[in-house]
Amino acid sequence: MGADILFSALMVGGVGLFVGIFLSVASKKFAVKVDEREAEVIEALPGANCGACGYSGCAALAAAIVKGEVPVGACVVGQAPVAEAVAKIMGGEADPNAVRMVAFVHCTGDCDRTTEKYEYSGSEKSCSVISFAPGKGPKSCSFGCMGFGDCVNVCEYGAISIQHGIAVVDPDKCVDCKKCMKTCPKKLITEVPYDKAVAIGCLSLDRGKPVIDVCKVGCISCTKCVQTCPKEAIQMNGNIPVIDYEKCVKCGLCKKNCPRKCIV
Repeated sequence: MGADILFSALMVGGVGLFVGIFLSVASKKFAVKVDEREAEVIEALPGANCGACGYSGCAALAAAIVKGEVPVGACVVGQAPVAEAVAKIMGGEADPNAVRMVAFVHCTGDCDRTTEKYEYSGSEKSCSVISFAPGKGPKSCSFGCMGFGDCVNVCEYGAISIQHGIAVVDPDKCVDCKKCMKTCPKKLITEVPYDKAVAIGCLSLDRGKPVIDVCKVGCISCTKCVQTCPKEAIQMNGNIPVIDYEKCVKCGLCKKNCPRKCIV
């Protein structure tokens, strides 16, 4: 009986020892080498894990940077300071010509410039819900900002506020995380250069009289801005004028000559 117990104990101990040695050898043989710079890059990143860079989080972005898959300035939240810190870790320099981008709400139709078709009395005060209401919401312009603040609620940096019925972005606080852009049900928010001279304050798909009837500053697609621009930096995309900021020389002529004052 005692011999059987001793044999069993030796067998278990032997198997355990064999498994331990096998796992130790296997872990060394199949170990994935991790670049030490990854940890340093993760430390330099803001840790927001917002996904604005296109990766699942800061750790995934750090791995991509170290592998050379993306530039050192890929973190849109950290912007220039983080780009410089990561570049130092990687033994290079950040792109001095990198353009800082910020969010912009393409609607200037506030309470003084538009009206309401009806009074909304629903309990859910959310743009995403109200956009399914009759006429895409109570606002006279069905393409305009409804001002219920879904974008405000998702902005972690306090960069968006509702001013006189429409959402307005503070460019100095915006880090271009793009959460507001994804949240807006009418897709009124896009990114523009921080040092832009002008931006189109309307994305109405209508033109002419239908726009005039619902908003005092809506774009009527007259193409005056296109004709005025000396650098051909503005082109029409359907009924909507679009600015090519790489061509724009900030002369301001489009704003000056816009009859509807919807270029801001």
